[in-house]
Amino acid sequence: GEIMDYAKAGGFVIFTHDLDFGMLLAIRGSVGPSVVQIRTQDVLPTAVGSLVVNALQTARIHLEAGALVTIDPVQRRIRLLPIRS
Repeated sequence: GEIMDYAKAGGFVIFTHDLDFGMLLAIRGSVGPSVVQIRTQDVLPTAVGSLVVNALQTARIHLEAGALVTIDPVQRRIRLLPIRS
């Protein structure tokens, strides 16, 4: 909660490999902060750098509005906040 509150107050986007942040967004039903989660074993910039940059460029408007962006080597998914079941 503390990281989420800090990011929301500062207008930051959380970039993480930890899938718990997506779950926290769903539980809270909040409109922020935006979270970008990467789902791959190899998170080195040489392996996923261009994939992440392309996803961020594509999702920029959504991230500014509030979104959960999931990136994996095969696809990317954008869910607008708040997340509804």
